[in-house]
Formats: sequence, C-alpha cells, structure tokens
Amino acid sequence: MVWWMDVFVAVFGAAVGSFLNVCIWRLPEERSIVTPRSFCPVCNHPIRFYDNIPLLSYLLLRGQCRDCQTRIPWRYPLVEGLTGMLAVFLFWKYGASLKFLVAFLFVASLIVITFIDIDHQIIPDIISLPGIPIFFLAAVFVMKVPFYEALWGLLAGGGILYFIATVYAFLRKQEGMGGGDIKLLAMLGAFLGWKSLIFIILISSLTAAIVGITLMVIRGKDMKYAIPFGPFLSLAAIAYIFWGDLFMRALFMMHQR
Repeated sequence: MVWWMDVFVAVFGAAVGSFLNVCIWRLPEERSIVTPRSFCPVCNHPIRFYDNIPLLSYLLLRGQCRDCQTRIPWRYPLVEGLTGMLAVFLFWKYGASLKFLVAFLFVASLIVITFIDIDHQIIPDIISLPGIPIFFLAAVFVMKVPFYEALWGLLAGGGILYFIATVYAFLRKQEGMGGGDIKLLAMLGAFLGWKSLIFIILISSLTAAIVGITLMVIRGKDMKYAIPFGPFLSLAAIAYIFWGDLFMRALFMMHQR
C-alpha cells in the first residue's frame, strides 16, 4: 500500500477526531452536535474554518483562541491525534474495507465515551444503548463474528458487571459500579464476542488498579470514587482488537500444557 494512503487515513481520522471533540463537549450538556457551528466556549465567537484544521490550527494559534486569547485545552489536539493514529493502525490491520470503517466507528465511539466518563463520570446512553444492537449486527454481518459468540458476549458482558455490582452493593452497602459500565461492557461483548471479555476484564481491572494505587500514593487520599471505569474498559477493548488473537493463542497454549 502506497504511503499516501496512510497519510490520507491519518488526516481523515484527525478530522473525525475534531468532530469527536464536539461530541465530548456537547453530549453531556444535551446540546445538538450539528448546530450551531463550533465556537469558543469563553467568548462565544464562531471558529473560522481555517482555525478549525485538526492539529495544524492548534499549532498555528499557539494553543490560544484567536479572538479572546483563552488557552485551548490540550485535549483537543490529543483527541484529534489519537483518533488519527488509531485510524492508521486499524487501516494497517483491515485495509481499505468495510471492516475498517466499522472498527473505526467502534473505536471512535469508545474515544467519546472515555473522555466524557473522565469529565463527568457518566457513560451516555445515547452511545451505549443504540451501540449494543448496532455493533452486534456489525459484528455478525461485517466482522464475521459467529452469531452465538456475539450474542453470548452481549449477554455475558452486561451480566458479569451487573453481578459484580450487585454483590459489591450488597456487601459494602454502597454502589461500586454504575449502570453505564454495564451497558458499555455489553456493547463491547456484542462487538468483540464473549472470548474478548476474558482479556477486557483482566486488562481493565489491572490497569485501573495500577492507576488507582498510583493516585492514592501521589495524592494521599481515597480515590475510589474519582476513577471512572469506562476508560479502562475502552482501552482494553481497543487493545483486544490489535492483540486479542495473540492473547487467546497464548491462553490456549497455557491450557494445553
């Protein structure tokens, strides 16, 4: 594949990332993601088209609004760059195909979920609820995941976290996991199949524990309510797309010994 295709995909991904920034900001406030056009949240001045070029505009403006000189959060270029990078990685894996587009839509949804959950400790139903049937059908008919693997992934994904949340609430008399995480894992299982849940739960729990312990050491206080679990589930799901097959083969070999 010629190099310019990689560049095109990276630019396409970064442009989508610019739109994801709009979704991350507006969805929790129940604003339209279509209208009005992008504007500075401080001075409310509409952003000029040449100031809305992914990554490049941030560098040219030196991270400031052209009109009021307010600092533009670093998250904007981060989301654009991350989306562009993941688009290229997915393109390398699936090539120019419908599988690439579906996988990219799935990953883009997880990026939005991740940053909304970090900011607001919520996973918006507007993404996860329609995402469950949409990605289930996409898994079966596009990604060629066997029907029963996707179905059991959906049921087990939601059921596992629901069971854990119920037991935790019973033992501790307090909520330890929100319903958004349960719906998210159901969506992940529906798209990636039930086998992915082993990897996702293991990796997300491990990374969440490492981050949580690190923050407690640094800040010296209880952080158990300050760390949303959605980003760790999303990170593990994206990792599974790229390394899940290798993990499952290693797991099978260990079982055979």
